[in-house]
Amino acid sequence: MKNRRWYLSIFTIFIGLSVIFYYIQILLFHNTHETFFLFFQDLSFVPIDVLLVTFFLDRLMKKREKQVFLNKLNMVIGVFFNDIGIDFIKKCNSILNDADAIISSLQITANWTDKDFASVKNNLALTPNHLTPDTENLESLQNFLQTKKQSLLALLANPNLLEHDEFTNLLWAVFHLADELSQRENFTALPQTDIDHLKVDVHRAYKLVIIEWVSYIKHLKRDYPYLFSVAIRTNPFNPDAKVVIEDL
Repeated sequence: MKNRRWYLSIFTIFIGLSVIFYYIQILLFHNTHETFFLFFQDLSFVPIDVLLVTFFLDRLMKKREKQVFLNKLNMVIGVFFNDIGIDFIKKCNSILNDADAIISSLQITANWTDKDFASVKNNLALTPNHLTPDTENLESLQNFLQTKKQSLLALLANPNLLEHDEFTNLLWAVFHLADELSQRENFTALPQTDIDHLKVDVHRAYKLVIIEWVSYIKHLKRDYPYLFSVAIRTNPFNPDAKVVIEDL
């Protein structure tokens, strides 16, 4: 209500000032005809001004703001991968029954195009569940995710992430897996049906993480080549990856 009154007051003040200036102009120059002629001439350009501001300048500004926002958002996503995501991928890679197809498709290089990134993301979305966790793997994942629970909660509490549905779904999948694993006290006594259930949870989180990782690497390649260089030298899907740049 206060905001509405404020806008009404501003509107009234500016309209009043306009009327006063036109009145002063008529008093000084005694040319009512030209005053109204110029008034309607200026008024005729108002729709064009609105068109330019609303449909062009406003869109350009929003596009710029969105790009700035996405860059900040990708910084948060980078924190996730550095703190949780990369280690989570490595742990899941170790329990892949048929890792060759996934690993070979993710040997990202500087020559990759947007089409390459899009193609591999589509293929990953259709990847069947080749994870075969045993009790030792599940306990290792439980311990790892338990140490990262506060980090996950902090990320979920970030309001900016609500604008990124894919990453939010990823966080919920990882958090759900952490919660499921934390409820089990003894993995050696679990029936196969429960292990199969946990296998589905692990696969859901793993698939979403690697798809988002591909998107993040694409972002680095486009906007931050120096970070992209580090990312491909620490590629969790490349067993020969070395962060140290050696002499040829």
